[in-house]
Amino acid sequence: MGQLFNKQSQAIFWNNNRAAIQRMLDYDYVIKRETPSVAGIVAPTSSNKFDKFFYGDDEVMIPLYKNTALAKKAQPQADVLLNFGSFRTAYDVTMEAVDIGGFNTIMITAEGIPERLARGMIAYARERNVVIIGPATVGGISPGAFKIANVGGTIENIINSKLHRVGSCGLVTRSGGLFNELANIISINADGIAEGVAIGGDRFVGSVFIDNLLRMEKNPDVKYMLLLGEVGGAEEYKLIDAIKAGKIKKPVIAWCIGTIAKHYDSGVQFGHAGASANDDRETAEAKNKAMSDAGISVPESFNDLPDVISNLYNKLLSDGTIKQIVEPEINSISKTRRSKNFICTISDDRGEEATYAGFPISSVATPDTGKGIGDVVSLLWFKKQYPKWATDFIETVMKTVADHGPAVSGAHNAKVTARAGKSVVESLVTGLLTIGPRFGGAIDGAAKYFKYANDNNLTPKEFLSYMKKEGVPIPGIGHRIKSLKNPDLRVTGLMNYAAEHFPSTSLLDYAKTVEQLTTSKKENLILNVDGTIGILMVDMWRALDYTETQIDEFIESGTLNAFFIVGRSIGFIGHILDEKRLAMPMYRHPMDDILYSLPEN
Repeated sequence: MGQLFNKQSQAIFWNNNRAAIQRMLDYDYVIKRETPSVAGIVAPTSSNKFDKFFYGDDEVMIPLYKNTALAKKAQPQADVLLNFGSFRTAYDVTMEAVDIGGFNTIMITAEGIPERLARGMIAYARERNVVIIGPATVGGISPGAFKIANVGGTIENIINSKLHRVGSCGLVTRSGGLFNELANIISINADGIAEGVAIGGDRFVGSVFIDNLLRMEKNPDVKYMLLLGEVGGAEEYKLIDAIKAGKIKKPVIAWCIGTIAKHYDSGVQFGHAGASANDDRETAEAKNKAMSDAGISVPESFNDLPDVISNLYNKLLSDGTIKQIVEPEINSISKTRRSKNFICTISDDRGEEATYAGFPISSVATPDTGKGIGDVVSLLWFKKQYPKWATDFIETVMKTVADHGPAVSGAHNAKVTARAGKSVVESLVTGLLTIGPRFGGAIDGAAKYFKYANDNNLTPKEFLSYMKKEGVPIPGIGHRIKSLKNPDLRVTGLMNYAAEHFPSTSLLDYAKTVEQLTTSKKENLILNVDGTIGILMVDMWRALDYTETQIDEFIESGTLNAFFIVGRSIGFIGHILDEKRLAMPMYRHPMDDILYSLPEN
């Protein structure tokens, strides 16, 4: 693998570190990525479904997930995990991600993971060909394609350091802070970096110097490499061995910091957990000499590093190994970005023609389009174009529930309000306010409870026992007038339509077995119209490939009740207009229909 990342790489970000995520998205916008580099965020304690971030002057919604498994399932294309968990959780998060699979690279920011766990985690990932960057790292970058979190600092610093486009140097360091400093030095004295990784400061890290250098050897964008090592460890000697074995042929510049250690009488740890020499071979001075002897360009001191970089760059430029870079056009980010207060994902009225879920209104509104109100509902309620059998069913439902006479509570309220001289809107609202658990609400309940029973493989008898324990009458079962001998033709019509047009009716089939048991007890305990609608809606969504979780969300959000609301509004308005047309007077309820029961004086 020549590159860790490309312009299509996407990450799942574990822990909602807003500042780090925003820096990634700002980078994406500046380099003109087509898709944001953050596909999803694992936020175990959040109850939100998404979080908003700026993408240029506009905003994007990044989905939130409770755990890595859900995030990966929803975003299978994301092959990078950015693990911003604490040192207490980082190990578990990484091991779970490796087990889930599909992640090529996992970056770990936490420092101080117990060494026993770190070594096991790293070995486990290597066995499964997963590249670990870290622990204790700021990450890495493929300029012009993908950057991890805070690498490179602010967007201004990134552009100044030429990290917005591909350069020629492959940079590998332990230190994140010095990574940024070196990126700037390289940009001043050469043409920037082609790929860079800060491997992390802990004693045991997932990808060591040689892993990254061997990969950069295969990356055609990398023309030379720069390694910044440090006192402690012996990883730099692996580079020497690789050069002697002919595995690394590109020019290498290297320097180990910590040469001052020789002036101390005893071992001193410099910053990182691994920055401590345990024998003479691990001192910075010894490693610098060994690398120089192997033909690696090693400066006399860190202060001489810019000259060494400049000399090598100009040599490679003059011999044609490096070509002059044409600076790409980049986007600029406004200083006055303002977050939006509202979000709309269903319609857009900003263009020449308003759209419903991306479809111009003219494509669904007129008869010649062949589209009906069911198509508009599917677009505006579900942001999806349903097939004709489904949109016809939606329309059938709304026509079926449009009215049930003037005596039901909603119609009665609407009529009384209209007779009080109120407007159509005011009268309609009074009718709609009666819709709830006792009027219209059985659709939601039937879908919820029958689906629960079916999902949990309850027999009809077990289902009835469960509902009895819950203390809830079975929604969707029972009718005051209709029975097996006197069937509800609305129910018959819905069932006949489903039998002819639905791909399958698994929940309805289950509900019929329940009905057989309930009607054996009492003839009128049949599936009523509310129950049939709720149950068939679940069957419709299953046939449309919604997940069970998505269907549960539809039910919990009141979507089924919404079909009743729209359909019954047609009937309510009819009754209101009827009252207006007849010029009916104010209604007063007859006193002889009221039982007065008051205490005597």
